[in-house]
This record gives sequence, structure tokens and C-alpha cells, in this order.
Amino acid sequence: MGIAVEQKSGTRVELRQITKSFGDRVVLDALDLDVAPGEFVSLLGPSGCGKTTALRVLAGLETSDAGEVRFGGQDVSAIPVNHRDIGMVFQSYSLFPHLRVIDNVAYGLRRRKVAKAEASRRASEALEMVGLDEFGERYPHQLSGGQQQRVALARALVTEPRVLLLDEPLSALDAKVRVQLRDEIRRIQLRLGITTVFVTHDQEEALAVSDRVAVMGHGSIEQIGTPEELYLRPATATVAEFVGLSSKVPGLARDGQVSVLGQQLVLREPVADGAVEVYLRPEDLRLVANTEPGFDVIVTETSFLGSFRRTLAHTEGGIEVRLQHAATDRVMPGDQLHVAVASTSVLAKPAA
Repeated sequence: MGIAVEQKSGTRVELRQITKSFGDRVVLDALDLDVAPGEFVSLLGPSGCGKTTALRVLAGLETSDAGEVRFGGQDVSAIPVNHRDIGMVFQSYSLFPHLRVIDNVAYGLRRRKVAKAEASRRASEALEMVGLDEFGERYPHQLSGGQQQRVALARALVTEPRVLLLDEPLSALDAKVRVQLRDEIRRIQLRLGITTVFVTHDQEEALAVSDRVAVMGHGSIEQIGTPEELYLRPATATVAEFVGLSSKVPGLARDGQVSVLGQQLVLREPVADGAVEVYLRPEDLRLVANTEPGFDVIVTETSFLGSFRRTLAHTEGGIEVRLQHAATDRVMPGDQLHVAVASTSVLAKPAA
């Protein structure tokens, strides 16, 4: 049966207490990760947080200093990359320029001594799956960047690997193609049921396609959860800052509540009484009539984003806030607005 046949289960992938250093710099610090069979998990974080190193350890391209890599309960830490039964797609397409598209896709099968006719058939099925079944006779230079990345995806999937690893595969593409290809990757992943680990620094990308997202910082996982959990209930200030947009505004915490911008809000997590920085999402702020409780701000800049508008403004005291409001509420830099904070629980950390 070829790759187009829907699979029913994937392989559990685990990183157990993985430590990795380069010289004196600790890149992974006792990292734990458990990916369920068939799950799509993204490693999200800024440059230098360790996400790509974690993926390379999973693949066998890097050897950890301590810890275990397990596929399906088996310790594969000592197994070389070419025997781990993985498919990988990188940021660079890494296609062979002298080979036709269909031969690029079939390359891994030929290395596995699959008969030529069988390899061609499976390569054709893989190209059909990524929407390039009519491009098999072309060469890579005759394709667009998005098409080349689809070929790289087909090549990774044609061997029917246990695990698919994606290392920033969309970052070299323009915005529209990125969205199209990320959705295509997710559709194919769901169809095949293949366990997938996706490295990205793009939060929108991670939130759009993942079953769960692991936000990394300084070589460890700050929080792992569904996109909804990370956005609505960030566990740490690092997660709140990195996932979604937040305004950091001064507040005063006392007895589980915080006074911020003239309003009293409930703290989501305990914090010591005293001066704090409060994280407010753009949707936590709303335009209100001057007769309602709230505070005045001056518009600094505003962006029309189709179904809504996002506006940056500042108080007379210089506190910056971002708010999200209806696209029909047209505002201009210099306009004065009256704003209120919605009655919601908020995250805060002690002021620096």
C-alpha cells in the first residue's frame, strides 16, 4: 500500500532529561518532552532558546551530553540518524539540482533498495499528495520556492517514516505561501497520523497548526499546552510576553488583586504584594464612552487588519497600551480615546 493510504496511529516520541552544552554554554538543560502518537507538537521560542538543538538531538544529528531519546518506548540515543526512521524538512530545500523532481522524491527509496518501478509509483503518490503530481519531470530550478518546499515535504514523507521533524520549513517563503503550505502540512499530517515535531519562532504559525505548543526559554520548556491554554492561561511572564501581544503596565498588587490604570483586577497567579508589571492583551482593553469609568489615551499609531483594528496609544504619564477594536471605529494618530480594562484575571510579575 502506498503513502496515500491513511494511517491510524503514530509513534510516541520522548526526550528524557536531555542536556547539551557547547563549551561553557548550556543549550539544553535537563529537557523533558513527551509527544503522543500522531500528535503535532511545535517547539516555539526566540533564537538561542534551544529549540533547533532539541530537534537535532531528536533526529540524531546532535549527540546529547546526558539523557535519552525514545521512539515508541525504545531508547534510540545511540542509533544513527539514517536508522531512526524519520523524515526531515529544513528551512533550506536541499534538493538535488541535477535530478528531476520525481527522482528527488524517490531518492530515499532508492537508497533503501526499493525497486525502481515501486519507487517511482510511491514518489508519484507523494507528489500528488502535495499537489505537484504534474511537476515530476521538472528540475528544482524550474519551481517556485513554495513548490520546492512541497517537494522537500514529499521526499520526507515518501519513506513513510515513524516521525516527521520540521525545522523552520516555512521561514524562507513569502507570507501568503507560508499560510498555504502550513495548512497543507497540517492537512497531510492529520491524514497520515504521523507524529510531528515542528520548530518555529513564529507564534502565529505554531498556534495555527499544533495540537500542543512547547514554549522554550534558556534550554528548557516554560510551558506546554494547547494553543488556547498558552494564549488564555500563560503560566509564566515569559510565555505571556512571547505568545500573543501584551502591554506591560505598572500596577500595585495586594491580597490577590492588582490595581492597574485605575481599575481593580484579580490576579491569575499569586504574586508578592507591591509594585508589579501587569500583562494586558489588546482584547482586554476596550473603547468606552467618556461618561463610563476608564482612562484617557492618545493614539500613537493604528493598523487596519481587515475585520478589526489594532491601535497603540499612551497615557498622559507615558504608559503604552495596545487595544483591539472594531474596524469601523476609525482613529488617527493624535486622537484622544477613552479606554477601560475588561473585568478579567491578569498575569503580573514583580516590577524590576
